[in-house]
Amino acid sequence: MTAEIRAAILDSAATLQRMAEDAAAVAAIAGIVDRSVAALRAGHKLLFCGNGGSAADAQHWAGELVARFHYDRPGLAAIALTTDSSIMTAVGNDYGYDRLFARQVEALGAPGDVLFALTTSGRSPNILAALAAARAKGMAVVGFTGAGGADFAALCDLCLCVPASSTPLIQEAHEVAGHAICAMIERRMFPRA
Repeated sequence: MTAEIRAAILDSAATLQRMAEDAAAVAAIAGIVDRSVAALRAGHKLLFCGNGGSAADAQHWAGELVARFHYDRPGLAAIALTTDSSIMTAVGNDYGYDRLFARQVEALGAPGDVLFALTTSGRSPNILAALAAARAKGMAVVGFTGAGGADFAALCDLCLCVPASSTPLIQEAHEVAGHAICAMIERRMFPRA
């Protein structure tokens, strides 16, 4: 079992190393920070959506921005579209699961806001529908996907494509990138002396 544990850790480390050496991935992260900071400074908000583990990331990152990351500072306007069970079950029941996030984007999104759309495969119908709804509202879309998500990435303004095809490895890399993004947004919005 010890060998399996080490192998799992080394697989994750190798994925992170490939991402760190991937100029496009690093540029995407920097661009996502720039786009987010510009939106927040202009009084706009960040909306987050994803399924399963990506839903957990959406909630986690929104929480880091609203509450705090490294230090105390004013909260930032971030909303996870994965948290309201009444809205989710009403939309799912009345419109279908594929409209789950799109309906919320239509209700809460505004021109100038940024949608964070997380899908490890790049093929989640409800994420693609949310992306279309964001476009219709005049929002920017930043995506997070894996190596197989090239078609999804082409629909986004900016997209982090993790160089991996394993869902757990993609999710682990998204979490590292998400923490880096939250930290950089916090520092840019509220620099410390």
